[in-house]
Amino acid sequence: MRSTGVQWPGKMTSKISAFLVAVLFLAGACLAKGLVSDDMIYNNVRIKLASDEVVKGGALQVDVKDGVVTLGGSVEQDKQKERAAKLARRIKGVKQVVNNITIRSKNDSQ
Repeated sequence: MRSTGVQWPGKMTSKISAFLVAVLFLAGACLAKGLVSDDMIYNNVRIKLASDEVVKGGALQVDVKDGVVTLGGSVEQDKQKERAAKLARRIKGVKQVVNNITIRSKNDSQ
């Protein structure tokens, strides 16, 4: 039996609805993957700083709140301070870096 145009819109509406639900579900899943917790950011920054040959940042303090990383402590050279901030900025989820690292004078390292 041939279908008339009367039934087609009802079938099409349910197909469109199912398609929209699937799209919204996938969009939500993709957005959820993009979220990075402060704990994950903290761990990744600590790992990067500690393993970097220039920074040698195992003793640096790291604090993360709402994606804003605050670095503290002291280093021997300005290039170490700048490199630490650069490494922190590269971590996924970091919105801003506040660099409170100070440069130690030669007399302070005794």
